[in-house]
Amino acid sequence: MRMSDEEYFRSCVAQERHLAYLLGHHNIEECYESAGTLWENTQALPQWTRDWNACGPLMTKYEITLHYESEAGQVHGSAVTIGKIVVHFSDHPTKDQAVRYAVVKAVIFLLEHPKAGKFK
Repeated sequence: MRMSDEEYFRSCVAQERHLAYLLGHHNIEECYESAGTLWENTQALPQWTRDWNACGPLMTKYEITLHYESEAGQVHGSAVTIGKIVVHFSDHPTKDQAVRYAVVKAVIFLLEHPKAGKFK
């Protein structure tokens, strides 16, 4: 079931906030004048789930490999898989947003489970 745009936006910001915390940013505030922008002191944190310029460096730093899954009879993928993490495109407004969300989710998993090693 697809969530509303506002719920989706909040879930993206929650993922970004969680990742920022895992990366050592502990004094994070959300500014209401700039909804969805997280600030530490006066520096805006990257919008990893919402901007390729922020998400791309995560992919290279953590060596994230994407695999696209297709259901029988489909030409184009219906989900992206990173290790055991599966994100369905139908749960996101666009395919790009689904992929960025999956990357952030994978990096969070790697940071929370360092002994698990890289995704294969």
